Amino acid sequence: MRYLTVTMCLLTVAACGRSSPTSPSPVDTQFTLGPGFTQAIAGTDAKLIFISVPSDSRCPANALCITGGDAVVRFDVTNEGRSSTHELHTGDMRPVKARDLTINLVEVAPYPFSTTPIPPGTYRVTFRVTR
Repeated sequence: MRYLTVTMCLLTVAACGRSSPTSPSPVDTQFTLGPGFTQAIAGTDAKLIFISVPSDSRCPANALCITGGDAVVRFDVTNEGRSSTHELHTGDMRPVKARDLTINLVEVAPYPFSTTPIPPGTYRVTFRVTR
């Protein structure tokens, strides 16, 4: 039984390789990515790659804070043959312009708790790309 459990865990990890979704996301829809994942944007040659959450100071759900804090989301955009790195912040939610596209941060998950650190690979970020 233990051998079967270990085998299933290894197969699950192998199946979660970092790759692009099978179809491009239409402009003006939301999509969620894990670190290292890429999303092509339909109707363009643009691709968005979620790199990491290098900083997360959001107020934990089980704490009382004076300010809400900020999570920083770092990502790359390849558009019209050019690549650029950008950051979005939950503290101000201002979008980023990458050539003819506007990239908005919709959500950063999971939400922090003071008793549980968030492993970097478990972050999931929801983006919205518009023209």
